[in-house]
Order: sequence, then C-alpha cells, then structure tokens
Amino acid sequence: MDRADIVHDNFLRRVASGDLPGGAAPVGPLSAAEAVSVYRAGCLSRALDRQSRAMQKAGQGFYTIGSSGHEGLAAVAAALRPTDMAFLHYRDAAFQIARAAQVPGQSIAWDMLLSFAASSEDPISGGRHKVLGSKALNIPPQTSTIASHLPKAVGAAYAIGAARRHAPEHKALPDDAIVYCSFGDASANHSTAQGAFNTAGWTSYQSIPLPLLFVCEDNGIGISTKTPKGWIAATFSNRPGLKYFHCNGLDIYETFRVAQEAAHYVRTRKKPAFLHVGTIRLYGHAGADVPTTYLSRDEVEAEEANDPLLHSVRLLGEAGALKPAEALAIYEETNARVARIAGEAVKRPRLKTAEDVMASIIPPKRPCKPTNGPSAEARAAAFGSDMKAMDEPQIMSRLINWALTDLMLEHPEIVMMGEDVGRKGGVYGVTQKLTQRFGPDRMIDTLLDEQSILGLAIGMAQNGFVPMPEIQFLAYLHNAEDQIRGEAATLPFFSNGQYTNPMVLRIAGLGYQKGFGGHFHNDNSVAVLRDIPGVILACPSNGADAAKMMRECVRLAQEEQRVVVFLEPIALYPMRDLHGERDGGWMRVYPARNELIPFGEVGVHGDGQDLAIVTFGNGTYLSRQAEKRLAEAGVKTRVIDMRWLSPLPADTLVDAAKGANRVLIVDETRHSGGVAEALMALFAERGDVPVARLTAEDSFIATGPAYAATMPSADSIFDAAMALIGGAK
Repeated sequence: MDRADIVHDNFLRRVASGDLPGGAAPVGPLSAAEAVSVYRAGCLSRALDRQSRAMQKAGQGFYTIGSSGHEGLAAVAAALRPTDMAFLHYRDAAFQIARAAQVPGQSIAWDMLLSFAASSEDPISGGRHKVLGSKALNIPPQTSTIASHLPKAVGAAYAIGAARRHAPEHKALPDDAIVYCSFGDASANHSTAQGAFNTAGWTSYQSIPLPLLFVCEDNGIGISTKTPKGWIAATFSNRPGLKYFHCNGLDIYETFRVAQEAAHYVRTRKKPAFLHVGTIRLYGHAGADVPTTYLSRDEVEAEEANDPLLHSVRLLGEAGALKPAEALAIYEETNARVARIAGEAVKRPRLKTAEDVMASIIPPKRPCKPTNGPSAEARAAAFGSDMKAMDEPQIMSRLINWALTDLMLEHPEIVMMGEDVGRKGGVYGVTQKLTQRFGPDRMIDTLLDEQSILGLAIGMAQNGFVPMPEIQFLAYLHNAEDQIRGEAATLPFFSNGQYTNPMVLRIAGLGYQKGFGGHFHNDNSVAVLRDIPGVILACPSNGADAAKMMRECVRLAQEEQRVVVFLEPIALYPMRDLHGERDGGWMRVYPARNELIPFGEVGVHGDGQDLAIVTFGNGTYLSRQAEKRLAEAGVKTRVIDMRWLSPLPADTLVDAAKGANRVLIVDETRHSGGVAEALMALFAERGDVPVARLTAEDSFIATGPAYAATMPSADSIFDAAMALIGGAK
C-alpha cells in the first residue's frame, strides 16, 4: 500500500476516534481565525500532494516531490508579510498557500494544480516546470536546486538597504521588507549554502543592513542520508552575525510565535537570523522513492504517527478554535475539492512546440525613463584631469574605465561588486577611481567568494538595480557558474518572463599573459558560457570597441533585462603597439558618448577577396599582425571581428564574409568545445568556399616562456592562411 494512502487512512481513523498525539498546550499570539487558516493551508498542501501522485499514476501529472510533514511552514508564512520576498524550499507548498490567503483574489488550488499538470496556463511557469512561485505573492520560482538560491537571497536582502540609499527606477521591495529563504537540513551542508551563511554573517558582523531570514526545515534526512541528530543546532546556534531561533514545526502555535519573533528581529535590527524548524518527512523523497528500502518500518511508522496535521487538530481543539469533528470535515472537504479541481486542470492545454517552450528564454523588454546623460559639469567633476586625455589614443583598460564612469553617471541603478573592485581598482586597474567617483555603496568590495559575488548581483537585480559584478579571472568563474546557469539565466524561463535577472557580468580572461599565473589566470575556455540559453557573451578586441560594446551591454541589461557577460581580454588591456615598438597601433581615442556597437554587429577591417579571417579578442590583434605579412605576400585579406560570441551573430558573419574566396577561422579557445566548432558548422552550412580553422590546443596554459605555445600566433595564422590559399610559406 502506498505510504500516502496509509498516512491518509491513519488521519481519518485517528481524528474520528480522538487518538491524537500528545504535546505542549497551544501557547502564543496565533488567533483562532489565523490558526484555522493555517490548518486549512496544511490540509490543502496535503491534498495536493496526494492528488499529484494520483495524477502521475494516471499520466496526467509530472511531479511528486511533496510537502507532507512540512505543513507547519504555513504558520511561518502567517507571521510574515506578502511584501517580504520569499525564496522557497521545494517542500513549502503550505507556505505559498498560506500567503495566498493574505492576498485578495488568489485561486491557489487551481494555480498549483495547473502546475502539477504542466499546463501552459500555469500562472508562474507557463507549463515549463512544476515550481512554487507567484508574482502576486512575491515568490520568485525555484526549481529543485540544492541551495543555489541562498546567495541571491543574501543579495536581495542587501538590496533593500541599498535601495534606501539609492532608489532604482524599478524598485520592487518596500523599505521595511525582509527577505525569506528556506531550505532543507541536507542542503544546509552544501558549499553554496555555507558560502551564503558566511557572507550573511560577514556582512552582519560589519553592521551592514541585511534583513534576511534563513529558515532551515529540518526533517532529519536528505533523500536517504540521515542528518546527524543535533547537527543543525550545533552548527548554527552560535554562528557569528547570525541570530539563532528554534521551533517545533509540528506545533503551529509555537512555530507562529517563534517565527514572529525572528521576523521582528530581522525587520527591526536589519540583521540576518536563522530559524531552525523541526519537521518530519512523510512518504519519502518523491513518488518513486520507497522509504522502507533504506529506513526500517518502525522508523517510517514512527514518523507517520507524528503527522503534523494530527498535532494541529489537537492544538486547535485545546485552544477552542476548532473541534476535531470540524477539523476532519475541513480535511475531507479539501480532498474532495482538490479532486474536482484536478479533473478540470488536467484538461487545460500544454506546451507543444519548441517555440512555445523557448518563448520565455528571452525576457520581455521593460520601459525605462529616458536619460540625456550626465551634464558637462557632472562629467568634469567625475573625470577630473582625465578629461584632458580623452582626445588622445589610450589603452583598452583606460577606455573601459571611462566608459564605466560615464555609464554610472548616467544610470544610478548601476552597482558594481567584486573582490578588489573598489579601493584597489581591480587587479589590472580597470576600476581605478570609481570608488572616489561613486562611493563604496556603488563600488562594493566583496569577500572572496565568486558564488556570493554573483548571488549579490542576482539578488540586487530583484530590487531594480543593474548589477555589474566582476569575476577577477575567467578560471574563477567555474567556482560559481551555476549561479548563471541554474539561477540567473533560468529565472525568466521558469517564471514565464515575470521575473528576470538583468546584469552585465565583467570577466577578465582569455590567454596570452606573458608568463603570469598559468592556467589559473589564463583560461581560454568559454564553453560553459556559450551553452547557457539566453546569455549574451561579448568580447571586444580594442578599447574603442570595448567602450561602445559596454554601453550596448548595459542597454541590453537595463532595457531588455538580459544576462550579459562581457569578457575582457587581459593581454589586450595594456596593449599599445600593433606592428612595431611605439607605433601606437592598438590604442584608440575614447568614442563619443552616443556611440555604441549594436548587439550582433561584427567588425570588419579591410575588404580583401582572397581570404576572410574570422576571429575575436586576442585573435583579432594577432590576425591584424598576420594581415600585414599576408599583404606583403600578395594575399588580399579582410579580418572579421566577431565581437559577439553567443548567441552567434550568424547572419552578419555570413554577410561579412561574402565575396571572400576562402575563410580561415582563428580561435584562441580550445579545439574541442571552442568557438570555432560553431563557426565551422555555420560556414559549412551557409557558405560555398573552402573553410579551415586554427585553434588552441586541448591543453591548459603553462607558466613561463611557453605561455603562448598552445595557442594561435601571428606566425601560425600566416602559415595557416598561406596553406589554405595554396601558397608557399
């Protein structure tokens, strides 16, 4: 017999016979009406769990990770406000149901059953996934991730205080809001969670406002692995900067009282707290999970005997709020109502085509107030003596710095964050003087944790900011790539475009640093960024392009709510010369503030018909060097700078190469999984001329004199070009 049926039958029998579990008397400020509402939310959560299993058996539903045993979280929701943004654990159906009771006009049972049925009418995901979430309830959707939502909860809480100091145009959270973030006891051990706890404590320790309530739902087990008894309390009860609260989640009166105390502490002190809620897990992890395969029958039955709904029936009766017979009637009526609603929900339409599924990958545009940019006086005050140098050619790092300055003057919503971006001005000086110009509120020096840096950015975007996080080196992104893949990029997809994470992520990267750092500081792999749907990857090759592309990237984030990665080639930051010493051939003049390079527009140098070299970043610089030798050898060449690596600007690349008799792809990323693979496919499918590629080797990068040995060089580009056209080397 299914454990869900056993728990259901036990509830009916025990309530009818008055066989209720013992426990403490109901104590606390929970009113009779509130207590009944919390109980109703628990009954609905339980009925939905049972219905999801029935729907799956009938081939009408597709998700059975339930919330049974965690019904007490409805009391936590009752202690909060609907304006408190909530990032929910996937077992928090009762929380969402209870919050729906606080907001007029909700049809929560219908909405959640549409989600179970994967209907395209599901109001949160549009049928893309069964997720908890609701725009009306201030609950961004979460998938079944392992603690990956905790870093952004820290960021969202930080953004509340930041918005009081610099209110963004699209501010979403009131000044007195707190952020709620729940998770399981097993997830608390994940490195992502530990990083978030540490960041919250680190921030609080410095008395920086962070109104964040962490809630650990401790049911003692993660799928089949038990949490050691006392582990959560031992780990979190004395954590610096994090106030600890504990309640018995089987007692809705105690849970409400303690949650209210914790929320009051967070709201008034503007400090984070950790609420440890003791719960149980009924039925196993999900529908396919049979708990008796790894737990003894006695253990399973002991948990079932502690059913929180049975505890609630006793407590309500003792408080005089609801008689057991009335509680039983509510439970049975709720089950019947859910079954009726489900019968209609399964008939509603579902997604059918790829276009339907992909419709929300690209978020919707949002209206933004027009801006004429900063005044001449404001620019003069910000730039100071730098104004005098703007008419002279400069290196890339300086032009990026000036572009950032102008953008931050024009858009007060822009906030930068990262290790060393502030006082030091970045590892390579790209953000020098920005703290003096805009203050530490907008140039946030973070702790050393890439997940927390990106989480801060994602969370601040939730409150209307346009974050510009910096990852010091491309190799360091891999510590935190799931914050882009699993959180920022998927949010519009799973919310049907209702929630977005606009940002411009700056990363210093690629190879060719002479003898510095080896593969830790020279990383020539961008595959992890190119395969994330919806993410834009930009890579400039010179300072003027960098400034103009940065402006477009900010526009894409602010107006089109896109996640943009701006990859800055470290080796080109200081580059001055192109062909000879002191020729200044790679420096550029700062472009006028109204100049930008539109998304997808490629750069073309020359119009030679013998050969088109398609490349980007350092490859553009090296190809321009090789181009001179090719011209001397009589080969008429054009160099096409991609600029935008993902999504591939296919049409403009094909157009730029038209008329060329051959195409050589020069790719500083690796042979396997590199950009050249997509380019080879593009020109094979849509071109009719010979195509060859020159790539980096499938290797890490060495420190010392061999730093560039595994990557293309001006010489190897010349040789590959001559081989392609059939000429002598």
